[in-house]
Amino acid sequence: MNASEIKSALDIPVIRISSSRSWLALKLGELWDHRELLYFFVWRDVKVRYKQTAIGAAWAIIQPLLTVVAFTVIFAQFAKMPSDGLPYPIFSYAALLPWNYFASSLNRSIGSVVEGANLITKVYFPRLLLPISATVSGLIDFAISFIFLLLMIAWYGIIPTWGALLLPCFILLAMLTALSVGLWLSVLNVLAVLDVLVSPTFATTFALSAV
Repeated sequence: MNASEIKSALDIPVIRISSSRSWLALKLGELWDHRELLYFFVWRDVKVRYKQTAIGAAWAIIQPLLTVVAFTVIFAQFAKMPSDGLPYPIFSYAALLPWNYFASSLNRSIGSVVEGANLITKVYFPRLLLPISATVSGLIDFAISFIFLLLMIAWYGIIPTWGALLLPCFILLAMLTALSVGLWLSVLNVLAVLDVLVSPTFATTFALSAV
């Protein structure tokens, strides 16, 4: 190895990976530097999720729609539960959208670090990108389902109130809640298998919640 090769080797930046001394050291600058990688992770998650179903993106609409049909038959037709003057399909579908987004995003965030173990051991990148991308990719499903909700609102001739302007804040709250819980549980999932407990916990919480 000659002098020029030694000099070029010394110019290569070295990144030392070590545990943080403070839990507040999030290194947000690194997240911004790797924003293109975040876009790649989100696009990868969306492509894989839609390829796993024969109907593709339509599953984002069919899944909550089937639940709405079941709720309408059970709670509206038989139980005669009130819906605050709204058609029961609108009443239940509007409630299911944020819940489905939160549950699916949290579920993907919990398993994101374990599923990306092969990539983590091969190349350095901010590990926070994995649960963040799992949360952001769920917005695609939410957007598709929300468009269908708008069509249902137009079909029933409902005029939204000024409270609809707070919808972005509500979506941001759901996203940050799923991300914050997912960040903690994704780390715990590396130490203990939590995936088998997620689905039963969500099902129980859904049954006990006001939704």
